Amino acid sequence: MQDLLRTAAGVAALIAAGLNAGLFFGFTTAVMPGLSGASDTAFIDVMQRINRRILNPRFFSVFFGAPLLALLWAVAATGSGAAPAVPAWAAFALLAGHFLITVAVNVPLNNALEAAGQAGRAADPAQVRARFEGPWNRWNQVRTVLSAAALACAAAGLALL
Repeated sequence: MQDLLRTAAGVAALIAAGLNAGLFFGFTTAVMPGLSGASDTAFIDVMQRINRRILNPRFFSVFFGAPLLALLWAVAATGSGAAPAVPAWAAFALLAGHFLITVAVNVPLNNALEAAGQAGRAADPAQVRARFEGPWNRWNQVRTVLSAAALACAAAGLALL
């Protein structure tokens, strides 16, 4: 029964890591490049709308769940002496990293963008966008790499079962 629970935690961590990686990858490869040609006011308006809509239970369950599931899996694998303990701990560290970057960098950038007011009323939309877009994109790329690496670690750990 413990093997089943450990495996289930690993599979759940793998899925959650993949969903996070896919979300961040989608922003890196499609959403942000798609918005790059938009006017400053359109860019601000769309990003504010996205930032408001993403705050929902489905997103939160995956975003918060991924590092928690990886931690559960790592602890269970370590306690049993199972071979996947090392990749499970690596997956946890990588997912914790993308979580911390989001909380420390991307969320404050999102909040500053929201505080800038409605796109049409921002004092200087070009300046608002400039303070947001570059840093947000750079850190989102880091989150993409971390979550994709966590996905790879989780896959490697499950392969060791």
